[in-house]
Amino acid sequence: MTTDATLAPSEIARYARHIVLPEIGGPGQQKLKAARVLVIGAGGLGAPALQYLAAAGVGTLGIVDDDVVSLSNLQRQVIHATADIGRPKVESAAAAIDALNPHVKVVAHPVRLGPANADALFRQYDLVVDGSDNFDTRYLAADTAEAAGVALVTGAVGRFDGSVTVLKPYGTDAEGHPNPSYRDLFPEPPPPGTVPTCAEAGVLGALTGVIGTLQAMEAIKLVTGIGEPLIGRLLLYDALAAQFNTIRYRRGTR
Repeated sequence: MTTDATLAPSEIARYARHIVLPEIGGPGQQKLKAARVLVIGAGGLGAPALQYLAAAGVGTLGIVDDDVVSLSNLQRQVIHATADIGRPKVESAAAAIDALNPHVKVVAHPVRLGPANADALFRQYDLVVDGSDNFDTRYLAADTAEAAGVALVTGAVGRFDGSVTVLKPYGTDAEGHPNPSYRDLFPEPPPPGTVPTCAEAGVLGALTGVIGTLQAMEAIKLVTGIGEPLIGRLLLYDALAAQFNTIRYRRGTR
């Protein structure tokens, strides 16, 4: 999956602060332009992830979401506006991205991710960012990405806390050991009804911005090849304590 990654003069000016970074430079910016990234959900996590990936110059952004914008979304889903209430989220997000960066191509998938469409969708992209809000979708995304050999950046939030990790279980680490999977981290989903939904428990709006932006950062690192992605590491953020912690996890016997 390649595309013309030549940077136009206006793009060179737009991404100047990236290009002067030795770790990214022109070649890294061209990798971003050539990249195809799928974002699951244009909600609390997907909104900031989409905004920063678009601003960074990711050439093609796919959005999977079958929901419409509601008034209660606007406290945290900052890619949408009051005038978008009742509009499909994929349309609202696509319009916001076009206004932010017309060099980005948006592919709207106004469907709910499910077993019947996940594999075909994932294989159209180089990388998937999971901003879903339920365990069924997270496990489906993780299993599908592993089978398709596609890197997955997955995040989650609670009321005042969040987490991010990167999954490439089809690969190996520097020592040749297989990378862990989502099921090595969370072997089984919690029993139904034991974890309250966002609507039931609430969530601090700015928290989703922190976690979604961290997901965008990990995606940019994966595309450009810089830094150390959160493979085998779960980054935890406690908003009330203003504290980050990291848990390492390994491949188990599944």
